[in-house]
Amino acid sequence: MSEPYDFIFRSIDGGALPFRAWRGKPVLVVNTASYCAFTPQYAGLQKLWERNRQRGLVVLGVPSNDFGEQEPGSAAEIEAFCKTRYGVDFPLAEKCRVTGPHCHPFYRWIEETIGEAAAPRWNFHKILIAPDGLPAGLWPSEIDPCDPAIAAEIEQLLPSR
Repeated sequence: MSEPYDFIFRSIDGGALPFRAWRGKPVLVVNTASYCAFTPQYAGLQKLWERNRQRGLVVLGVPSNDFGEQEPGSAAEIEAFCKTRYGVDFPLAEKCRVTGPHCHPFYRWIEETIGEAAAPRWNFHKILIAPDGLPAGLWPSEIDPCDPAIAAEIEQLLPSR
């Protein structure tokens, strides 16, 4: 059986983002889109990242055009939008599929591991992976990344201050 450390995302600038680089850290994986009603959640994701990255949290944005074709831009356009509009400096993957038979293997794995509820139904679906590589939480698009339930789950996975 696979684990998240078996997967590699491509970064938005073309490099590799091997999940194994984050072994031992909680990772919040969020499929994103620039032209969605939930796009302002980038601000909350950036806030989570800034507040917790020194303690080990990784936020990974995964741009996808799967829902409503709300991420039509090139990698350079997506990256520029995220940086200039929301000050994003957490890791961004290259645009990829997050649903269907040709989705990124991570998304296939999470659905096989947890079940249908793990599959994104829209942009800004959040998946929390614990430091041991096991899924620790799922939140749908409408749940803000700064929601107390997400913050509490992340806090449990981070080392004490």
